[in-house]
Amino acid sequence: MHFPIKRGVVLDRTVGYVYAVDGVSLEVRRGETYGLVGESGCGKTTLGRGILKLVEPTAGRVVFDGTDLSGLRGEPLRRMRRRMQMVFQDPLSSLDPRQSVESLLVEGMRAHDLDKGKESTAKRLRELLTAVGLPSTALRKYPHEFSGGQRQRIGIARALALEPDLIVADEPVSALDVSVQAQVINLLEDLQAEFGLTYLVIAHDLAVVRHISDRIGVMYLGALVEETDSDSLYAEPLHPYTKALLSAIPVPDPLVEDEREQILLTGDLPSPANPPSGCRFHTRCPWRQETRCDTERPQLREINAGHRVACHWAEDIAAGRIARHEVRPVYEPPDADVIPDVPLIGPASMTEVMDHH
Repeated sequence: MHFPIKRGVVLDRTVGYVYAVDGVSLEVRRGETYGLVGESGCGKTTLGRGILKLVEPTAGRVVFDGTDLSGLRGEPLRRMRRRMQMVFQDPLSSLDPRQSVESLLVEGMRAHDLDKGKESTAKRLRELLTAVGLPSTALRKYPHEFSGGQRQRIGIARALALEPDLIVADEPVSALDVSVQAQVINLLEDLQAEFGLTYLVIAHDLAVVRHISDRIGVMYLGALVEETDSDSLYAEPLHPYTKALLSAIPVPDPLVEDEREQILLTGDLPSPANPPSGCRFHTRCPWRQETRCDTERPQLREINAGHRVACHWAEDIAAGRIARHEVRPVYEPPDADVIPDVPLIGPASMTEVMDHH
């Protein structure tokens, strides 16, 4: 997923690209929950939208249940989309404020010919609300009349209305209180067991992902750097970036918290419009080796059964043959062609800045 950077008076000249997702290959198995984690801006949401073709991929293929979605257009794609639904991160902005809950749920059913009559539809709506833990009186209300957790349940009910096989849940609990998060996570697990759903859960909260996921993929700057089952990832992470992520999770025991190893990443996240050469993590990696890390991009390879890692030195790091060292930030000047035409303001007082504008 490469997005062009436009420049010019009428934005008619492409001067570069934002490499939001670049060379990602993964497989989500039927009936499982695949967790996709990484810091903000790493391309998780873009990948989820690309899978559903809400955004057209630049290149590559998306194969769903044996069908390549890349060449589908029009009616064939519309029919396939009924089997793939999305729960969006912000439940309020993803629900039309002018539609009642009943209208929101019925709209998709009518679009895909699942509206089989007034009585049948009414029964189906009651079943949906019961499944997500809402009363039938919610049908007559509007999104602004509900709490954040209730709105997220409405979003889940809207996805379930089309009887999908796959649900892409984009940060489904990030905007909710901790107590409500637990309720929504338990709801997703119960619905999966009841309807045989497959989940791709996008999140940055590692505790949430560990609780709900069967397998986990870790993304960094548009690329997948590690993938394995949930228990293996938390017991023995092999990629330096995953090690740093897991070391940032607080432990509710002050003695353990004081003694355990913490890896603090230095430097800023590189720009996806100008990613580093070689390994994309080498500018912040405490185990960086200049011989290969700076020039050769590592491939996602299987080290243990079902455990894939994109690191040249994963085995050596795990065996202790490469020691951790202090990271000195590597400065890479940005491409001059992608710097926007913004007037520079030197040191000045607030009054001078206001006068300038």
